[in-house]
Amino acid sequence: MQFQHAALTTFILLLELIPVRTVVAEADDRELQRLFAGTVRPFLEIHCLTCHGKEKQEGKLDLSRYLTTAAVARHFQLWDRVVERLEAKEMPPEEAKRHPTPDERRRVIDWIRSLRRHEAQKRAGDPGRILPRRLSNAEYDYTIRDLTGVDIRPTREFPVDAANEAGFDNSGESLLMSPALLKKYLDAARYVADHIVLKPKGFAFAPHPVVTDTDRDKYCVGRIVDFYQRHRVDYADYFLAAWRYRHRDAITRPAATLADIAAEAGISSRYLSTLWSTLAVTRHRSGPLADLQVMWNALPEPGADQPDLARRGCVEMRDFVRRVRQVFAVPERSVGVYGVSMGSQPLVLWKNRQLADHRMLYHLPEVVGGDDSKNGPREDNIARFCEVFPDEFFVSQRDGVINPANRQERRLLSAGFHLMVGYFRDDQPLCKLILDEQGQSELDRLWQELDFVTQAPMRQYRDFIFFERAEPVWFMQEARFDFARAEDRNVTSEAMIQRLAEVYLAKAATQTADLPQGAGQSAESALDSGKQGGREEALQAIETFFTSTSAKIRWVEQARLRAEPSHLEALVVFSERACRRRLTEPERVELLTFYHSLREEGLSHEDAVHDTVVSILVSPRFCYRVDLPQAGDAVGPLSDYDLASRLSYFLWSSMPDSELLGHAAAGDLHRPDVLVAQTRRMLQEHRVRGFATEFGGNWLEFRHFKQHNSVDRERFKSFTNKLRQSMYEEPLQFFVDLIHRDGDVLDFLYADYTFVDSILAEHYGIPFPSVGQNNWIRIDQARRYGRGGLLPMSVFLTMNSPGLRTSPVKRGYWVVRRVLGEHIPPPPPTVPELPDDEAALGELSLRQLLAKHREVESCAGCHSHFDSIGLAFEGYGPIGECRDMDLSGRPVDTRAIFPGGAEGVGLDGLRWYLKEHREEEFIRNLCRKLLAYALGRTLKLSDEATIQHMGDNLDSNGNRFGSLVETIVTSSQFLNKRGRDYEVPQ
Repeated sequence: MQFQHAALTTFILLLELIPVRTVVAEADDRELQRLFAGTVRPFLEIHCLTCHGKEKQEGKLDLSRYLTTAAVARHFQLWDRVVERLEAKEMPPEEAKRHPTPDERRRVIDWIRSLRRHEAQKRAGDPGRILPRRLSNAEYDYTIRDLTGVDIRPTREFPVDAANEAGFDNSGESLLMSPALLKKYLDAARYVADHIVLKPKGFAFAPHPVVTDTDRDKYCVGRIVDFYQRHRVDYADYFLAAWRYRHRDAITRPAATLADIAAEAGISSRYLSTLWSTLAVTRHRSGPLADLQVMWNALPEPGADQPDLARRGCVEMRDFVRRVRQVFAVPERSVGVYGVSMGSQPLVLWKNRQLADHRMLYHLPEVVGGDDSKNGPREDNIARFCEVFPDEFFVSQRDGVINPANRQERRLLSAGFHLMVGYFRDDQPLCKLILDEQGQSELDRLWQELDFVTQAPMRQYRDFIFFERAEPVWFMQEARFDFARAEDRNVTSEAMIQRLAEVYLAKAATQTADLPQGAGQSAESALDSGKQGGREEALQAIETFFTSTSAKIRWVEQARLRAEPSHLEALVVFSERACRRRLTEPERVELLTFYHSLREEGLSHEDAVHDTVVSILVSPRFCYRVDLPQAGDAVGPLSDYDLASRLSYFLWSSMPDSELLGHAAAGDLHRPDVLVAQTRRMLQEHRVRGFATEFGGNWLEFRHFKQHNSVDRERFKSFTNKLRQSMYEEPLQFFVDLIHRDGDVLDFLYADYTFVDSILAEHYGIPFPSVGQNNWIRIDQARRYGRGGLLPMSVFLTMNSPGLRTSPVKRGYWVVRRVLGEHIPPPPPTVPELPDDEAALGELSLRQLLAKHREVESCAGCHSHFDSIGLAFEGYGPIGECRDMDLSGRPVDTRAIFPGGAEGVGLDGLRWYLKEHREEEFIRNLCRKLLAYALGRTLKLSDEATIQHMGDNLDSNGNRFGSLVETIVTSSQFLNKRGRDYEVPQ
């Protein structure tokens, strides 16, 4: 008795230590095993294994491998399809010798579902096995874009990524690395590094490779010209803005300030204020300002809806300013020394400086002469006019001095040298009148970067020496100049420049005439009478050239040395951003040691930085996403950095931004309020387009439509590359809008709106507000045009057509497979083909051919699931155009008897059918697809509770898309990872 009592006590204690859930689970296991042995296994042996056993596997399905509950539990995706077929009474088939009773069928279905619920509950919250994986091609491109700031897309030549069972290419199941692919990653890293531009502080990346001087020139010159072009300098725009401010009450903007009006017009508030003062505040009695003020006062008064009424008058005012400004322009002058070419750099630069310094000055033509008392006030008026209205705000192109008629010599920001490197800054009026302090600082920095990056002062000086020595007629042909050669590495040193300056000036000072020698023309014809300058000015120009050139070269040399430490700091920051976390001290030391080892091997600083960036980009820390399991067998949280990456690659398909990494560094990203707030912020960012492309594009299979070439373009001439691009863009615009609005996910099916540009609008027959305009607009009440939501988008209708006809089979299959998530087995290999050309179908219509096709026993089972749904789209032609007649000349028939017997007509009938009978399937499929994409793996039974939770939250939050995302990112699966020794519950 004592032994029995002790044993009972021990058993009770053990029960107290074992969770009740475990005891219940074990009891459920035993009951499920009993029912399997007594009900399910006999059912399989009698009704299934004849066609799906070891000897024969119809549809490549062998059920003889699943003769235990554990085996069934491990392959539940397959058994979900078994349930579908049992419920549809498609298994066993009608021709089978024996058929189960309804009760037998129901008991097997109930057992499978009971096992599913049991296993899902037992494994709920399991994060699953997340395999280390490389970035997908798309993720790599997006990450490089956000890491470098330019859209380089280095994976263009990579092989296409394979998809996992869920249809996405972002899982470790499919993202493997081969030796051949590793070489492509190395080539891609080198290609990205070729875009590096070292700057006075840190480095940046150009939108194109910058491995040659020409590349660097293109980058720096392009940035300056882009800056100029961003600042509008058309006088008519400013006159119109001033007029709007004058009549702000009439145009219903009574509270608007000059700054408000300027911001709306995209012009300079500073210059608008100057013009307002000139036109409306100060009264001018005579001269061009008075004439301009008369034109200003004659501008019409607007009504509330006439904000552009005065534009024509403002254009006339602008043209008046231009005409008058030409009258008072300061004439060009040239200076020279006998024997020095008029195209020599010192003389060209002198002329450029004169032009630049005179932009806001004036010259009185002879007709203005007279006594001082009469003309003094008018001259003051002219001076003010020329100060406010310069002859140019900036010069971005300049004619060559040697041959001004040759327009091909005009190069952006060029100094006007003949076949020589040289840039000249001419933008004083822009700085004085248009730019604010911040704008002036930015422009100064861009010009400094031009010299720093391109080393233009050194190259310009070498070109000067080369061309001065190139021909016998040039100035430096004598032996005393032989020490100065362009190819000499030391020719740009301070001592060498000083030496050449002394020799050059000594010879120039001994010349006997004040005339410059023109290239290819006589000295006498080189200068027009009255425009030539004197010898002293020319000598001063030469001295200034050598002095300023040496100073610029010294600045570049010193700035490049001073910049090197900042480049190393930038390497560390770049590496941390590439790794999506802070570097440890050993990692930081390793990175800088690698750079210094390259310098010791003889590489230049620039080449060493280049190769160090390559090493970062081929590092597994960048190329791979690895959530390393922690020690033990427990489920534990991701690190905050890993969570930041998981979140950003879910919502952006790219790296975390600085704000997200900031929360990771602070260690508060796991806090639910912070995590949800970041999620909502990220869904509003423009980078969510990456999610729309990668999730939406793969879920609905339009990801690669930009390469779609099945359409016969001889038959469908309107199907151009531009139309194809617009078709591809429509669902992306729809996705991004719905995400940004946190819209109703049922809009995917039932929305009465869509998005079009001018090209797609023409294809759809939708009026567009501006012909030729290429921006995208939302079209409400789109059903009037046969559009609205995803289903009638031409991208889906076109990609599911074979090219010369529609395909109800493909279109219907796309709806049930992709939109609703129904599993359809692959067709047998002997499926008969339908005719390719709808215009050559013969006596039978496509609908009749499909009906005949369904008479084939092996085809009827599957086609009954989707043919009728596809027939509802027959009102749309092969490229998604609305139609009443098919290509054979028959009236289209869009009547359909949908699965289950419901009837409908066309797209409206299909929408009704989906809403009444299939809406829950769509919701569940969306939940499953979104969760599989977010986790980057195939779904497991352990995910069932989360899927149910997603559906419940969606229902209680008005079907908001954001509720699905928030449910996912706060789920156990998303926040956690398995321990190293974790074992899946059996």
